[in-house]
Amino acid sequence: MQRIAVIGGGITGVTTAYALLKRGLDVTLYERNRYAAMETSFANGGQLSASNAEVWTHWPTVLKGLRWMLRADAPLLVNPRPTWHKLSWFAEFIAAIPRYADNTTETARLAVAAREYLYRWARDEEIEFDLERRGILHIYRDRASFEHAARVTRLLANGGLERRPVTPEEMRAIEPNLAGDYHGGFFTESDATGDIHKYTQGLAAAVERRGGSIRYGQDVSGVGADAGGAWVGVQGEREAYDGLVVCAGVASRGLAASLGDRLNVYPVKGYSITVHLDDAASRDAAPMVSLLDDEAKLVTSRLGAERFRVAGTAEFNGLDRDIRHDRIRPLIDWVERCFPGVGTRRVVPWAGLRPMLPDMMPRVGRGRQPRVFYNTGHGHLGWTLSAITAELVADSVMVARTEQVRPSLAQ
Repeated sequence: MQRIAVIGGGITGVTTAYALLKRGLDVTLYERNRYAAMETSFANGGQLSASNAEVWTHWPTVLKGLRWMLRADAPLLVNPRPTWHKLSWFAEFIAAIPRYADNTTETARLAVAAREYLYRWARDEEIEFDLERRGILHIYRDRASFEHAARVTRLLANGGLERRPVTPEEMRAIEPNLAGDYHGGFFTESDATGDIHKYTQGLAAAVERRGGSIRYGQDVSGVGADAGGAWVGVQGEREAYDGLVVCAGVASRGLAASLGDRLNVYPVKGYSITVHLDDAASRDAAPMVSLLDDEAKLVTSRLGAERFRVAGTAEFNGLDRDIRHDRIRPLIDWVERCFPGVGTRRVVPWAGLRPMLPDMMPRVGRGRQPRVFYNTGHGHLGWTLSAITAELVADSVMVARTEQVRPSLAQ
């Protein structure tokens, strides 16, 4: 297994291609857009946040979602119109609740491990992506939320992550520009932020420099595999490979079905705004430390001197990519409330579809066919987990390659 196709040019596809290339394989990546990172990896919240590893498969999340059903501006919004895909997804979500603690701890472990690779690759390839290693501050307005966070902290610690409780006074010392009244917070010094779009494009350029091929503007019409090899259909032709890795975001479900695998990815829409800090007063008033507001379900990142990113919310509405004003307005209101000195004259809205599996864990590794692999379904933590899942799927490909070599040697 030497020639490998990777489907998808977002953060997971590009990191996968890079990890495979570093193992000496011949890699071709297919991306339907003209450039890398033009969909879900374009303008996310920017957080590299092991501290946000808590999975959503928890009864309080379900109860909040039910309460928010009729609020257009709710942090979690579900279109009540039933579809089989949506119903099956939520049924599996409920079934995964007993694994909430274990999955939270495992996600934290993966997120901590991912940092080493992501930072090293950026240094090796000289990628500038507005990295800020100032930590992430989680903020809580009431005692119940703070106490829940304390319980989550113990689960994160089991995964190797250290974060500490902070008082309101300590919160303001960490981020002096934060306005409002808070019960307390938790601070994770080891977390960071960065521009996912810049990173992905920089790593994609490195893939090409290292001899990989990226086929931009190629909409994959089909894929297939058997014991003898794999193929990718583009422009009416089938191109042959020894194996393929599906990293296609919300399109992974359909591709997996054609390969004989069930991959119940649902497109969970998230929104972001990029606030351009065009004047000195706004630049001084915007935070440098990344925040996560648990009540509003919003995260922030300072991307260089002149940009401030705010992102969050979750919308279950199928493949709808519309940017709705009633979903963007709460993000702007949050900025004006928490950072009143920041001007919001120039705000760029965005929406992307997170590929999310019901148990909130990414699918990484082999499919039913021996030459098919997956690295997809990362949900809201694709940026955070991308480097380690790329390493894991590349290891899986190498194991399969070794297994195929052994029988030929025996003959």
